[in-house]
Amino acid sequence: MAPAPHDLADIIITDELARRASEPPDYLREKLAFRDLADDMADNPKAVLPRLVRLAMEACGAESAGISLLEHEVREFRWFGLHGALAAFEGTRTPLDYSPCGVTLQQNAPVLMKHPETVYGWIRSAGITIPEVLLVPLHLRRPAEDGGAGTLWVVGSEPGFFSLEHVRVLTELAAFSSVAIRMIQAEEVVQAALQEQEQLTREMSHRIKNLLAITDGMLRLTARTATTKEELVAKMSGRLLALANANQLVRRPFAHDTILRVGLQQLMETILKPYERVSTEGPDVALGDHASNSMALVFHELATNAAKYGALSRDEGQVSVGWSIHDDRLEVTWNESGGPRVSQPETRGFGSTLIETTVHRHNGTIRYSWLDDGLTAVIILPLSSLAR
Repeated sequence: MAPAPHDLADIIITDELARRASEPPDYLREKLAFRDLADDMADNPKAVLPRLVRLAMEACGAESAGISLLEHEVREFRWFGLHGALAAFEGTRTPLDYSPCGVTLQQNAPVLMKHPETVYGWIRSAGITIPEVLLVPLHLRRPAEDGGAGTLWVVGSEPGFFSLEHVRVLTELAAFSSVAIRMIQAEEVVQAALQEQEQLTREMSHRIKNLLAITDGMLRLTARTATTKEELVAKMSGRLLALANANQLVRRPFAHDTILRVGLQQLMETILKPYERVSTEGPDVALGDHASNSMALVFHELATNAAKYGALSRDEGQVSVGWSIHDDRLEVTWNESGGPRVSQPETRGFGSTLIETTVHRHNGTIRYSWLDDGLTAVIILPLSSLAR
């Protein structure tokens, strides 16, 4: 809960700064410190923030200092890079609407408080006494509604500790901190994109190999039943078109509208249409964009494996897919029969890893049974995960 205005009025003493004497600025020392920080930022941005906090504490002669980064989704600050007396509280979370940092972002200006523990119970409960704390806002290039990114703060050891010179120094350091945070975030985005690209490259290579293997298998099976070259061409053309449509579903959603919402029945029919001797049965279940892609990926991979190694690699092989809803869960059974004798593989290939990772990402489970004439797989997924 937010503190009452009269309580805040008792502890916010920013106006006193104008009446306090200030030490003369040491611009040369600041210039050398910022130059060293700039060198560090180019080489290792993540190491800059803890050093900035330590510099803030030293420059202000404070007994402790830290950065509070705002996590907008949970509306909480996380203490980062703490130095001095409060270093043991590294990683502590504090509420946006009930903290000195929240007041600082709301005012969007430096704030000086005395004994905030008299108003904020969580400070008092932690056994922390703060004679004075000076806070300045940190800003990032965010949408206007997101406001600041956090605060840089220093704690004084006695009343009357801070002056306008401390505000100036801390404001300069806060601006530098904001640049460092932006660089860290940019580096994290680049690293995530590189990892995503590597995963996509592996998936693409895997799918191309699978498509070539499936096409070869389809050609051989079709050739056994076709009596003329015209019949062979007609059957292969239809199956290749169905295979292309199935692969169209299996792609990464780089945009929210990459995959249209489909039902589970429609998705199964599209994925399994290229293959003969496949039956499906179950109630239709609406799938969200993310779930559509995931389910297409899982059953496309199962069908591919069946065509390469399992029941669909033989003329007499069959696959049945059935699903039902129990309470708040979807249970899907993939059952192969009439195929070659199968046994649990000694090692997991990329395809198997892809299936299990995708299922687990939706908080689901998959269980395999390696039977004499084919594989049975049971997949259980929460319905709530399929709506996304």
